[in-house]
Amino acid sequence: MKILVVDDEHDVKTLFEQRFRREIRNQEMNFAFAHSGKDALTYLDEHKDENLLILSDINMPGMSGLELLAEIKRTYQTPPPVVMMITAYGDAENYNTAINLGADDFLTKPVDFALLKEKLKPAS
Repeated sequence: MKILVVDDEHDVKTLFEQRFRREIRNQEMNFAFAHSGKDALTYLDEHKDENLLILSDINMPGMSGLELLAEIKRTYQTPPPVVMMITAYGDAENYNTAINLGADDFLTKPVDFALLKEKLKPAS
């Protein structure tokens, strides 16, 4: 499974690589990282035909994760990426906005990696 993690915090890469070490080693998951919405769109343009699951933060400078979500759902439809929002703001407004924009799931920070792994299993 190919997973694109979009988060402006650079230490997220190390965290995901540590938490998914076994899955990466067993080639069950392959991670790519983008540190902004713009970087994520560039990645998507360069990998148009890949089946992709996207884990995106909401609160990022420049293009927010919600703006990125809207652009992804509008532009990248074949194959349609699965988009899970991950945010420190688990309020109803962010949740409802994300779901209305087409988010496939919504998780809050700090990320419960056991729960995330369970959610990723059916998609693999």
